[in-house]
Amino acid sequence: MVEIQDTLVSFDVFKEMFCCDLHSCGGACCVEGDAGAPLALDEIAGLEEAAEVLNVELTPEAREVINKEGVAYIDKDGQMVSSIVNGKDCVFAVRDKEGMTLCAIDRAYREGRLNIQKPLSCALYPIRLSRVGGMTALNYHRWNVCGGACKLGKELNLPLYKFLKEPLIRAFGKEWYDECELVCGELKKAGYI
Repeated sequence: MVEIQDTLVSFDVFKEMFCCDLHSCGGACCVEGDAGAPLALDEIAGLEEAAEVLNVELTPEAREVINKEGVAYIDKDGQMVSSIVNGKDCVFAVRDKEGMTLCAIDRAYREGRLNIQKPLSCALYPIRLSRVGGMTALNYHRWNVCGGACKLGKELNLPLYKFLKEPLIRAFGKEWYDECELVCGELKKAGYI
């Protein structure tokens, strides 16, 4: 790991190649797993607003979960996560005409219909954040459903940190990202990646 400002960044963030490929996975990250997406407390109000705005776009099952349980819950590990339907689907997961699973929040944001972005943990995936002492650690989370994304990333020669430039700047700022690029160059020169 390497220290950048108040973060610890795994070498994998620089050396692993990655580019989401929805045609390969179908949006599995929105429907697979045993809990919802990790959330920060300050994201809850935005998700509640998004649920109101996007109500008619969500599945009937998702609307029922939101009405009964809200947009988030505490999972078995004590983490605040997005609510899920049938033990797996995020309540904001929707299917397009081709059957791909998409985030209703992200789609509406990109179309200019919503000022709220999808949760940061979703935007940063497959990077997962954790706390180590007083620092934030950035680690690459390997998941078999992302095999197509790894393959496409290799074909494009696209390092994970470059693929996630926008959400990394959202999370840590442009100055942090600029330093990240400098560090990557130094790690390459030194032969670490």
